[in-house]
Amino acid sequence: MNKQVTLPAIAGLILVFAFAVNLTLAENQAEAETTPFPSREKVISVTGTATASVEPDLLVVTFGMETQEKTAKEALSKNSASMNSVVDAITSLGISSDELSTSRLSIYPVYDNYRDPQTERYTQELVGYRVTNTLTVETTQLGKAADIIDNAVSSGANRVDNVAFTLSPQKQIDVKDDLLGKAVINAKKKAENALAPLNHKIIGVKAVTLSEFGMPPPIPMYATAIAEDASFKSSTPVFSSDQDISTTASVIFLIGSN
Repeated sequence: MNKQVTLPAIAGLILVFAFAVNLTLAENQAEAETTPFPSREKVISVTGTATASVEPDLLVVTFGMETQEKTAKEALSKNSASMNSVVDAITSLGISSDELSTSRLSIYPVYDNYRDPQTERYTQELVGYRVTNTLTVETTQLGKAADIIDNAVSSGANRVDNVAFTLSPQKQIDVKDDLLGKAVINAKKKAENALAPLNHKIIGVKAVTLSEFGMPPPIPMYATAIAEDASFKSSTPVFSSDQDISTTASVIFLIGSN
């Protein structure tokens, strides 16, 4: 038996079809809006470098004072006396107290291990306390490096941990600003040289990425431990040397034909 399709049923089908068409159009439109068109820009990416040989302007010397006594109080008292003598010897050279700092102070017990003859067990016995005090000198008077070492050791410092030459914070800023500009100029020069045979030129800049300015590690010149009963005198003058510092800048240039 043939079924007749009524007008309401036809209207319902038309509405469903129209809704599906509109939904498809809306999805296509949304996709078109969220998908960017491929860039038609012509670019060249270049990394420029700049290097400078810089003379250090900061001297950093680190001394250590180690003392050991039966009690912590005695060890600390003896260490403090040695520290005061070292500070006085260094400041007598014209080094201000602002250029001195205590970078480490530690107190810890010292044990002696032995075996009990009766039980044949190993045990520990407290024999005293050791105090370690570390003094750091930071000064722009580079020519006094040898004298600072001599005076400090002669006055009680029994360890010279490090002698290094580096750049002061202000000089680091000055060198950084100068090198970054030169690195960008170097990048531009490289791009121009590469584009010349291609009959293209730079017409703009799209992006610039500057590398982190990295300082080389300070140049260590001397480090040693000194016996308490030994007299120390630096046999060779301590000289600073220039440091090679470099930085980079990556630039994306917009280019066009001549």
